[in-house]
Amino acid sequence: MNRREFLHRSAGAAALTFAARTQAAGGDASKKMTAAIIGHTGHGNYGHGMELVFKDRPNIEVVGLADPVEAGRAKAQERVHARRIYADYREMLEKERPQLVSVAPRWTDQHHAMVSAALAVGAHVYCEKPFTRTLAEADSLLALAQKSGRKIAVAHQGRLAPQTLLLKQKLAAGLIGELLEVRVHGKQDKRAGGEDLLVLGTHQFDLVRFFAGEAEWCSARILQSGREVTPAEVHAATEDIGSIVGDEIEATFALPRGVNVHYTSRAKNAAVAGPWGMEFIGTKGRVRLLSDVFTLVYVLRAGELTLRGESREWVPLDGMEMRSAVELGGPVAANRAVVDDWLAAIAENREPVCSGRAAMKSLEMIHAIFAAGMSRGRVELPLRNRLHPLAG
Repeated sequence: MNRREFLHRSAGAAALTFAARTQAAGGDASKKMTAAIIGHTGHGNYGHGMELVFKDRPNIEVVGLADPVEAGRAKAQERVHARRIYADYREMLEKERPQLVSVAPRWTDQHHAMVSAALAVGAHVYCEKPFTRTLAEADSLLALAQKSGRKIAVAHQGRLAPQTLLLKQKLAAGLIGELLEVRVHGKQDKRAGGEDLLVLGTHQFDLVRFFAGEAEWCSARILQSGREVTPAEVHAATEDIGSIVGDEIEATFALPRGVNVHYTSRAKNAAVAGPWGMEFIGTKGRVRLLSDVFTLVYVLRAGELTLRGESREWVPLDGMEMRSAVELGGPVAANRAVVDDWLAAIAENREPVCSGRAAMKSLEMIHAIFAAGMSRGRVELPLRNRLHPLAG
């Protein structure tokens, strides 16, 4: 299935399901749902196209947009064409009482308050990643959503990328035999180590769980300038997304049935590792998934025999559409697939594929690495400590 077919089917399914559910409840299927957007210029902004998630949807009307920065608010309204704009998101939520809310800032320091306020007025929420600063905040939001019957989705777009779904099918059909190991590496750029882990690891561990399931325990080694880190070296990330530590990280997770997951983020490793992503190793072969909002997948194929032995090459997964994320529409198009599923989940009263719970579990794996690295030991999952593992 190519991207166009995937998006068409997803959007169509969401619309038909919503209409059917509305009619069954005796409502008007043609009535528009109301939506609002929360951003903060200069403090997380509007994430990766999060203000545009309701664009070109005839059954959704954006009734409000909130941003405390006047200039940013005005520019965002030009992009979104919101009916009304507000400086205070709380005022907007109370006055508009939207059915859908996009919590857009990349920075997580306000996510708990923003999502809580949206849930309090009865809205379903689509939230930028990382989901929250702590597991306690995530647990609180998930409990509020369950109590109110609202659905939270988080912008882990790679989980619903067409190539990810294709790989899921191929692995289930035995593409590489029995899964033995997953090797994950971050971008390993200037953010290598703790920031790479937190900013991009949230996508990567979401995919690890999607393909391989739940981890049982974690061990890790975290270095700073070549030596073991100390509590004194914990510091804030470049953006307000929580505390981090280390410029080199090596971690291992143990999964059921002997499956191991290895994570690496070291700047000195970037040149040989290639684009950020992960490799799946099975009893019959290997496959690579390159991370982005639209993933790419390659299979290691045996080649011709040479004097030095058998040559091998990485080739695109059969059936994969070979176009870049930019060519496919970038974050806006990737968000659309997640929102399609979120809307269908609301109509069908099920969890979204990119659910708040899945985002919490991804953050839990990140926090497990920090906890294991600081203790220089092994930590069991799920974590008992729901506060930040790097807190004093």
